[in-house]
Amino acid sequence: MTTTDRSLPSDLPSQLLIGGRWVDADGSRTFDVTDPATEEVLISIADAGENQGIDALDAAVAAQDDWAATAPRKRAEILRRGWELITERRDDFARVMTLEMGKPLAEAYGEVTYGSEFLRWFSEEAVRIRGDYGVLPEGTIRQLVMKRPVGPCLFITPWNFPLAMATRKSAPALAAGCTVVIRPASATPLTTLLFAKVMQDAGLPDGVLNIITGRDHGVTDRVLADPRLRKVSFTGSTPVGRHLLTQASEHVLRTSMELGGNAPFIVFEDADVDAAVEGAKGAKMRNMGEACISANRFIVHESVAEEFTEKFTAYMSGLVVGDGMEKGTDVGPLITAGDREKVHGLVESAKEAGGTVLTGGEIPSGKGFFYPPTVISGVPADAEVLATEIFGPVAPITTFRTEEEALTIANSVPVGLAGYVYTRDLNRIQRMGAKLETGMIGANIGVFSNAAAPFGGVKESGLGREGSYQGIEEFLETIYVALPDPS
Repeated sequence: MTTTDRSLPSDLPSQLLIGGRWVDADGSRTFDVTDPATEEVLISIADAGENQGIDALDAAVAAQDDWAATAPRKRAEILRRGWELITERRDDFARVMTLEMGKPLAEAYGEVTYGSEFLRWFSEEAVRIRGDYGVLPEGTIRQLVMKRPVGPCLFITPWNFPLAMATRKSAPALAAGCTVVIRPASATPLTTLLFAKVMQDAGLPDGVLNIITGRDHGVTDRVLADPRLRKVSFTGSTPVGRHLLTQASEHVLRTSMELGGNAPFIVFEDADVDAAVEGAKGAKMRNMGEACISANRFIVHESVAEEFTEKFTAYMSGLVVGDGMEKGTDVGPLITAGDREKVHGLVESAKEAGGTVLTGGEIPSGKGFFYPPTVISGVPADAEVLATEIFGPVAPITTFRTEEEALTIANSVPVGLAGYVYTRDLNRIQRMGAKLETGMIGANIGVFSNAAAPFGGVKESGLGREGSYQGIEEFLETIYVALPDPS
């Protein structure tokens, strides 16, 4: 196969961004960023010390008042220019993402489009921040309701969507007038560094966006303990989210938490099975299944289970596993060897519980953290693989007889981020909307993420919403000013 250019962009930073300056870590410490497809080191970058987290917060605090006072139109134009520059450099962003994260190049290009769109969307929302004015019921007081930015924010972003997670958090914050410190995942910091470089080029003032890379969790602990920080947003696992919420409670920080998922994919007896299989392709295999909204549990009516399973297995078994930089690759590596071992352990536990592996299910030999697309049929409803977020290309299938049984299985887990429902019955879709305990539902659709739509979950899947007009509200305080009635 012909391999695409594997070089990193010549202007890709390898330092920390603090107050508009690219600086080395204390003691010139560095850590390696590794390509999960080859297990080779891509680059060594700055490994921040605890004090540098505070340096970044100092810079954000110093820039806060000026940025909040910047005209909404100017903030909007900078965000819009950021969208334009990322679009112009889509080749660079896609290549960096594939090299550090592993997803196939075609999917990386898709993330460039998706991730950059948050900049364009919130550039349009920046000029639409509104308050209110009116007479209270007694007629003696006029109320003036104002909006103002929350203040300096800390964003802790995950490794699986390194551009989209940076933009989905920072775009509404910047549009609202908040300054930002981003701590990207140590496995995939390069895309975030390139994003920061592009935002500098777009005209973002010094100190408004700061980037701290590294492996020391003490860096974020110090920032979270500082009373000048006013908001923290995190995307990642529920256990880590709980820990951060505990830390945030010390100063009653505003929080946005987009935490773990365990998405049910329910196929009813009246579903268009071919459409369900087509939807399952994106819902399960987008990003190799390493997505919080990935279909984790296939709950299929017993009358169509054989047809669905046969057709979906045929699709999964035909996917090409390999280096994401090589043409023709459908499924890249998982992010680490440890993540692959976890996925394989869930497959083994499903087999022990009585499930049958129809395709995949074995760790391949050779370099790279690859795992084949895997389908497991006959999985009992109480199997570990159905109770655990898989985060890999594994599709366990269980069956049901009644709508109530399907709901019971779907709602049996403590998380509720996304769900998928395939049925021709509009009334049933409405019932699922009312009863399915998830924050988002794909009704006869397998891929639904969009900058203009609210993203978030219920139960232990988190707090707050990202995207849509709700996204900017997460970064605004509501201030009520009481005025005497002039009459």
